[in-house]
Amino acid sequence: MSYNTIDYQVDDPILTLTLNRPENLNAFTVEMCDELIAAFNRASTDDSIGAIVVTGAGRAFCAGMDLNRVDNVFGLNEDLSPSMNDLEQRLEEPEIMEGVRDTGGRVALAIYDCTKPVIAAINGAAVGIGATMTCAMDIRLASEKARIGFVFSKLGIVPEACSSWFLPRIVGVSQALEWTYSGEIFSAEEAQQGGFVKAVIPADQLLEEAYKIARRMAKCSPVSIALIRQMMYRNSAQTHPIEAHKVESLGMFYTSQKDGKEGVSAFLEKRQAEFTAKTSSDMPAFYPWWE
Repeated sequence: MSYNTIDYQVDDPILTLTLNRPENLNAFTVEMCDELIAAFNRASTDDSIGAIVVTGAGRAFCAGMDLNRVDNVFGLNEDLSPSMNDLEQRLEEPEIMEGVRDTGGRVALAIYDCTKPVIAAINGAAVGIGATMTCAMDIRLASEKARIGFVFSKLGIVPEACSSWFLPRIVGVSQALEWTYSGEIFSAEEAQQGGFVKAVIPADQLLEEAYKIARRMAKCSPVSIALIRQMMYRNSAQTHPIEAHKVESLGMFYTSQKDGKEGVSAFLEKRQAEFTAKTSSDMPAFYPWWE
């Protein structure tokens, strides 16, 4: 599969997804949206991939939406008058999908549904969708050169990419509101202080640091990782811990019978585990439990 706006490179067991419009500071387009969704869906079922690192080509991560598009720069159909009922009842219909739904949100949902850990290596400017798309990623590292901004209020619009769900969970409501109210662009150091990024890394060491984390994850059971990823995101949004208990009980019941036995044996024998269960074929029957 070929892509025009991203680069897809697998160096076993890590996929590097690079936003690849460096001449436009990797500005986001509808085409990039579609290619990222396809890439995350493809990676989910590729058993050669243990983790995903997302970065940008050139000096930016993503400078936001490409505002040079004619008509509606966000690709939305202004001839429509959508209601909440349209989104409740017709979410997947082409008219709503293409003319109403936020493209960044569609990418964030593809990341959310992915079976693989996703690490953002924010190498430069990450503004607008460049910032919000990383909210759906599991770990964010930033170069010392990175600048981040939730600039929507200054453009007279609202945050997207499901960030009003993710961002308060990452940094707390107060910090999320401060950043989104002000619309200011801030440094990597402030992003770390606010809890948005795990660490600020020298630019020439950023990718290698991301790969170190990715390699540690890729050594583990891919089925275990896929289940843990969805359990953490989905169970933390439930209203009572009994819901987590139900999912965890089924998860433990089924994983203990295959990779779990290998993991215990490897621990007792003081060796590296050799997990054989695959996300493409060995997810337990109750997955996806939310459907």
